[in-house]
Amino acid sequence: MPQIMPIKELKNTSSISEICHESDEPIYITKNGYGDMVLMSIELYEAFQKKWNMYSDIELSEKQIKDGKTKDAKKALSAVREKYDL
Repeated sequence: MPQIMPIKELKNTSSISEICHESDEPIYITKNGYGDMVLMSIELYEAFQKKWNMYSDIELSEKQIKDGKTKDAKKALSAVREKYDL
């Protein structure tokens, strides 16, 4: 379940850091009752980045397939083998 905190609780940085490292989810920070920021550990951020990059690559691949920018695998492998004398 996501954690939600008011911005005034950010004064205790040690406690917030501890919560970030114990949680497997981002912490949502509110200001005047509205969403304002998201905090997370660097490990969680890096995991999100890896997923984001993977999804971006999948999206690009799907666009290339849709646009017909694909190559036949057998022909591509044959070209590589020929180029590098394998």
